[in-house]
Amino acid sequence: MLPPSCWVLLILTVPSCTGQESSCSCNITNSRCDEFGVCRCDPGWDGELCERCVPKPGCLHGSCQQPWQCSCDPGWAGRFCDKDLMVCAAQQPCQHGATCVVEASGEYACVCPEGFHGRNCQLKAGPCHQRRSPCKNGALCEDADGFAAELTCRCLAGFTGSHCETNMDDCLMKPCANGAICLDGVNRFSCLCPSGFTGRFCTVNVDECASRPCLHAGRCLDRAGGFHCVCQPGFAGSTCQTLLGGVGSNLTTRVKPHRTTSNSSRHGNQLFKVTVSERSASQLSRVQLIVLLVLAGLTLGAVALTASFVLQGHCSRCLSASQRGQKSSQRTDQDACQINFLNAAEPENNKVNTKVMLTERRSST
Repeated sequence: MLPPSCWVLLILTVPSCTGQESSCSCNITNSRCDEFGVCRCDPGWDGELCERCVPKPGCLHGSCQQPWQCSCDPGWAGRFCDKDLMVCAAQQPCQHGATCVVEASGEYACVCPEGFHGRNCQLKAGPCHQRRSPCKNGALCEDADGFAAELTCRCLAGFTGSHCETNMDDCLMKPCANGAICLDGVNRFSCLCPSGFTGRFCTVNVDECASRPCLHAGRCLDRAGGFHCVCQPGFAGSTCQTLLGGVGSNLTTRVKPHRTTSNSSRHGNQLFKVTVSERSASQLSRVQLIVLLVLAGLTLGAVALTASFVLQGHCSRCLSASQRGQKSSQRTDQDACQINFLNAAEPENNKVNTKVMLTERRSST
């Protein structure tokens, strides 16, 4: 006897499996049935019951027995069953009495009669095909697909003549701009640009200001084929290189003039002119006057304070100097006494020395 728990497990599982098998009609070889009774196809199979194989991608007129096959229907051939075996009978692509032949690969070929060529024998062997093309310099030979009596040559740009054998003068169109010189070549030309221009056609203006030609802080303005310098005051010249007047240049002080005085003098052969411009003081407003008075008061206070400090220091130095003067006077009196004493003793010494000298002389005699 099984325990009650096992009976409950069997009751819950057995009926569901039986129901699933009875409701699922999928092809068990190519698919499986999920828990909801839906067929899940294997790769290469399709359909509601996974009963249909998937042909090769690109297969047009074919079918399959196994996935990824392309078995062509009757009348079709090729890898993708896209070649019509009845093309010769249905479409008759070959022209001018050519014979149409279907090959094993499904392609057709046209056996052209004499004097014709091409895939469908649509071209006639005209003058360009019958002999070597006489066109030169890369020209294209044309004969109306062989039906023209005479051939013609389509020339490339820069050549002319019946067979494109003549090189044209490419400078006749005047391609060079800004007065440049045009040099003709073989199917080409070149431009010799003037100063200030560059490019194949000499249309690009060169920026002459890139090299900073203006001196003394002059401003450079680029122009077509040149430049212009805007000089600072006092300088001139094409590159602002000249100082106006040299050594004897005018000395001018410019203020908004109200009263002007001028004075000139001659030094040698050069005339010096000095111009001084003065500007009268404008009337002050009330606020400006008050501010000026306050600043003046502060300035006077600072001056007085500074003077007091200076005088105080000066007086202290004077007192110390007087004290030093008294001490030095006392020293001077003492030194004078000593000097007088020395001067008084000096005659006595002289007398002693004289007596000694007389005694020595007498003893020697």
